[in-house]
Amino acid sequence: MKEPAVRAAMEAARADGPHTLDLQVQVCEIPAPPFHEEQRGLELKRLFEDLHLHDVRIDKAGNVIGVRPGKSAHPNLVFSAHLDTVFPEGTNVKVTRTGDLMKGPGIGDDCRGLALMLSVIRSLDEGHVETPGTITFVADVGEEGLGDLRGMKSLFFDSLKGQIDKFISVDGTGLGITHIGVGSNRYKVTFKGPGGHSYGAFGMANPIQAMGRAIAKIDAFQVPAQPKTTFNVGRVGGGTSVNAIPFEAWMEVDMRSADVAALKELDNKFHAAIKEAAEEENARWDGRGAVTASAELVGMRPAGQTPKDSPIVQTAMAVSRAMQIDEVLREGSTDSNVPMNLGIPAITISGGGIGMGAHSLNESFDGKDAWRGTQRAILLAVALAR
Repeated sequence: MKEPAVRAAMEAARADGPHTLDLQVQVCEIPAPPFHEEQRGLELKRLFEDLHLHDVRIDKAGNVIGVRPGKSAHPNLVFSAHLDTVFPEGTNVKVTRTGDLMKGPGIGDDCRGLALMLSVIRSLDEGHVETPGTITFVADVGEEGLGDLRGMKSLFFDSLKGQIDKFISVDGTGLGITHIGVGSNRYKVTFKGPGGHSYGAFGMANPIQAMGRAIAKIDAFQVPAQPKTTFNVGRVGGGTSVNAIPFEAWMEVDMRSADVAALKELDNKFHAAIKEAAEEENARWDGRGAVTASAELVGMRPAGQTPKDSPIVQTAMAVSRAMQIDEVLREGSTDSNVPMNLGIPAITISGGGIGMGAHSLNESFDGKDAWRGTQRAILLAVALAR
């Protein structure tokens, strides 16, 4: 913090605070629904080019990549924020604003991260900061929902395979540090049978009733409180009419844990429950019109963690202390899950400000003093690019 160039960059970030909030609104009013981040990605590409990053490009997954060269190619620090939102096509993404208070879908998660990333680039340039190592900035796709971290998986296994030494993701609001990656397995389970008339074909095995048995079994699971392990039946559907035995029913199930073994044990229980539910429904009706069940894995986020005593976490905590920020270590499911699982030093930091109602149509962001999040990100990036 005593280095003149770093100090100048941090002062530039504070001065740039109002412009960063304007950018946050600008970016957020470009729709980026799941699997359709192209429009917002093109705008980030343009902004990267305007900031004179090198080798600006969009990879085959849709990630926008730009390089700020250091004196050497390594260490190569990847600094990322995600493009996508949880909101479907057609959602009104207009942001309303009263001073520093902004309301709009995705305004904090992760429009704040994208705007902060742009401010970090601009502030480093205004401070004429030269880093020993290189910083590669990435606006990535597929972080939310069934995106399944496809942007990160592409980055680490294809676009920048073998080139990433350290990783920072900026996601959400506040000033926390996430160093434990909560893994998740997500399934769509489909139950099928011949179907028939509710009166005329009565006595035939019923896919929805089999699914009900499965849900009851899942609800009865006993899971550890530590490591925290969770399950959720999030969506269900099926059937054609109140007076028809359905020929198909489906449900979507999410299971999570930061512990690989605990998640595996839960996964095994889940598969056993699905099998038993179908068997019990068939036995109830003597196998008439047998129901089948199949579970399709539609999302898999690898679990992982960066130890608290690792250099990257210790550096992040030292940066927070230097800025008189209370260190808050968290666990969560973010883009950092992929590098954590690969053993690459990685953390996710929050973008400053105060966010409320994330993943809701009423999401809001209070940008008062949000520049502190940008300053912290600058100091951390410079410290890690050494």
